[in-house]
Amino acid sequence: MLVADTASKGTPHLRRSIGTTQLALYALGSMVGSGIYGLIGKAAGEAGSAVWLSFLVALVAALLTSLSYASLGSRYPRAGGAAYVTDRAFGLPILSFTIGLALVASGLTSVATQSKIFAAIVADLAGWEASSPAIIAMGFLLILSGIVFRGIRESMWVNVVCTLMEVSGLLLVIASGLSYWGTVDYFEIPPARADVGLAVVVLQASVLAFFAFIGFEDAVNVAEECRDPEHTIPRGLIIATLAAAVLYVAVSITAVSVVPWQELAAAPSPLTAVIQKSAPNIPAELMTLIALFSVANTALVNYVTASRLIYGMSGQGLLPKFIGRVHATRQTPHIAIAMLLGLLLLLVVAGQIADLAAATVLLLLAIFIAVNASLVVLKRRPGETHGRFEIPIVMPIAGIVVCSGLLVTRLASSDWRAPAIAAAILCAILALYAALRLTNASVR
Repeated sequence: MLVADTASKGTPHLRRSIGTTQLALYALGSMVGSGIYGLIGKAAGEAGSAVWLSFLVALVAALLTSLSYASLGSRYPRAGGAAYVTDRAFGLPILSFTIGLALVASGLTSVATQSKIFAAIVADLAGWEASSPAIIAMGFLLILSGIVFRGIRESMWVNVVCTLMEVSGLLLVIASGLSYWGTVDYFEIPPARADVGLAVVVLQASVLAFFAFIGFEDAVNVAEECRDPEHTIPRGLIIATLAAAVLYVAVSITAVSVVPWQELAAAPSPLTAVIQKSAPNIPAELMTLIALFSVANTALVNYVTASRLIYGMSGQGLLPKFIGRVHATRQTPHIAIAMLLGLLLLLVVAGQIADLAAATVLLLLAIFIAVNASLVVLKRRPGETHGRFEIPIVMPIAGIVVCSGLLVTRLASSDWRAPAIAAAILCAILALYAALRLTNASVR
């Protein structure tokens, strides 16, 4: 069984306590938390009642990269995740450093965004004044960092509770609207787009639906805390991705059956609108409460992921060694957790981060391309270790093609700000790389 590069005999290392079920819930919670609750309305606006088909197409796209992560995780169960496998495949520290910190930046912006949403929901429920959310967000981050520092077991149990709440909300939507199934034309698309045809509309909407699946990549970064990671990682990833797909398709069919897709697209909270019509006796506050758990879970998963990425990069020599220290009692990367907390508090105080979040989505697609390419290189390399879960080489190649198409589509449809910010993030990462090289602090 592999252990952290930073760990040696007598040195504290991460605790192995995660099983297949916990890892599947970890990945599922990350996907569902930032996915279907926010995207179903927008996707319906693009695909009409055929939105369920878009989620099926998006599943194929997501599954290709998810399977690549599963295969790589079974080969190299390391906390560095994408940074480790790209380093192993290409041997370019600058590439691995950039990918690792781009993932950290994605995690940071996600946690900061979710903390603000959490604070706004709490303030609204409590009827507090407008100045309260910033204070609530900072308090939320302090509690979150305490949970992550406390231990992976505690973080996983909080994740399990939150994920079950999220999934219960989706099951409630499905159960309440099941009687409406079969009442609409599930191949109806917006009349304004009838000239391009069903297939094109579904494919275009699947680009948006794909982002409901983002989150599966987080599972690989807790590999060094999994029991029997060579089996646990592929099983957990596949279970989570398929479970998310079943939920997404069922929810999308239910949503357009209960609420016309035109109204669904315009609703500020689409799933709340579905519940209000299909089960008016259920208080609207229940969905708000579930949303609170969803937001908290997304923040928790991204915090854990970012801290393990930094820990793993330190073990690879991509960041200073002291950052990868593990607390002797709690067996968590306490230095990395503390550094992230400081950055998160600054982000929350800084204000508007929506454009930053949009930019990191572009970086994620570029990282998915690099991960698929790494698997292709490693599978073709003679003598390279095989994992317990192998896939045909055509699958990561297809993953490269699909993710490249999604990236080009995203760049073409986005305004200039997200690509510009993504470029600025990359420049900042490269500047840090150069500084660390000059000071001989890291990056080998």
